[in-house]
Amino acid sequence: MAVWMTAASVASALNVVVLLVLLSVWARNYLAGHSKHALGLTVFGLLLLAENCLSVYYYVLDPEVAVLLRSAAPVAGRAMTFVAILELGGLVFLAWITLD
Repeated sequence: MAVWMTAASVASALNVVVLLVLLSVWARNYLAGHSKHALGLTVFGLLLLAENCLSVYYYVLDPEVAVLLRSAAPVAGRAMTFVAILELGGLVFLAWITLD
């Protein structure tokens, strides 16, 4: 597996972990106060979690997709890796703000 596919797998898996932490805070805040802001963050987090779980599935559990990206669309695969890493940076920053 190419290095960029490994980086994408790791970034997506870390995104899942950070999102689970964020969702626990946001859902708890919504249940405590029923604010639209907390509900919006919870829905956003759930959708982003679904996207990252699908990415982890494709990168780790479905090797055919990794082979396809490596052979047929290497530029797209590298771009997806870059996006996953950027997303991880944004989520870590959001977690820092949320947990502070």
